Amino acid sequence: MKALLALEDGRTFPCRSFTGPGRASGEVVFNTSMTGYQEVLTDPSYSGQMVTMTYPLVGSYGVNAEDVESARIQVAAFIVREYQRHPSNYRATGSLADYLSGQGVLGIEQLDTRALTRHIRKAGAMRAVASTEELDPDLLVAEANRIPTMSGLDLTQVVTTDTPYRWVSGMPQPIPGGMEALTAGVWQHRGRKPAVVAFDFGIKYNILRCLVAEGFEIVAVPSTAGAAKIESMAPDGIFLSNGPGDPEPVTDAIDTIRSLLDYRPIFGICLGHQLLGLALGATTSKLKFGHRGANQPVKNLRSGRIEITSQNHGFVVDLESIRGEDIQITHINLNDNTLEGFRHLKLPVFAVQYHPEASPGPHDARYLFGEFRDLMT
Repeated sequence: MKALLALEDGRTFPCRSFTGPGRASGEVVFNTSMTGYQEVLTDPSYSGQMVTMTYPLVGSYGVNAEDVESARIQVAAFIVREYQRHPSNYRATGSLADYLSGQGVLGIEQLDTRALTRHIRKAGAMRAVASTEELDPDLLVAEANRIPTMSGLDLTQVVTTDTPYRWVSGMPQPIPGGMEALTAGVWQHRGRKPAVVAFDFGIKYNILRCLVAEGFEIVAVPSTAGAAKIESMAPDGIFLSNGPGDPEPVTDAIDTIRSLLDYRPIFGICLGHQLLGLALGATTSKLKFGHRGANQPVKNLRSGRIEITSQNHGFVVDLESIRGEDIQITHINLNDNTLEGFRHLKLPVFAVQYHPEASPGPHDARYLFGEFRDLMT
């Protein structure tokens, strides 16, 4: 089905829909991973974004119920060069097209993804509209310019959980009684497993899997949970998750984190890294086109080792703003020298910008979950 992608700067790309009629809008970005499209689709950090895969052939291994990072597709639209209509994989339970259309998400193919990626690299990530219903480029460009910009947008409220939950047998299990049940008595394995509160800013399932594999008992809470509520639970540690959007507008969470800095060990990933930096007085800024892919080289300044990392972020903690006598810079991105990790020298607090749970290395960064545990012993 004929479609058109229109960017806010007036550039348009003819294409076709492989999921039927539809219309989608959001910030258009690109991901350089060769595999893992189902994990990309369900990653809450992509909320509000139309994701372009740079690998040219997508859909060949279908979809299944295991390779998901949340309960639903999170992207606004999915853009590929060529869609493979006949998946072949022993784990597949369905096709990518049916998966997308079943959740009302537009899938686009036969688009020059190389040209689109080069344009984003030069001009930056930008707002866009894709449509099969309206093909007038001027109207779609005008519509793209009316979309809210990602800067200043708090999307954690869109993806956070409504109710606290445990992670049991690979699935979230809501806690009866909701927020009222969050007291020191909520823990089922107190004394046998370290008790960790995980702030859900759009947490990926594999982060929860890794935390549980490290031996933690996890209770995930909404992004709006306050410091007093967390202290009433008396956890052994606090985890700050990934999530979408601009970190600066998430002021309630920043204030909460600031109040908890000297309370318990804290570990942050991705958006959690940015929020922790802001709570410590740093600033953040938007990258031109972001870091999205499974092949980003990061240098661990403490060990001198290079880690191949998975990343998905459009904002970054400004390196110079986090420097101080109490802060140690621990990780740097080797592509652009942006900040990838830091730790506090006086408080049991540390964070990384990349995703150690995604394992492209495959195990280059798993040690971070062990370091979090060590802070509690």
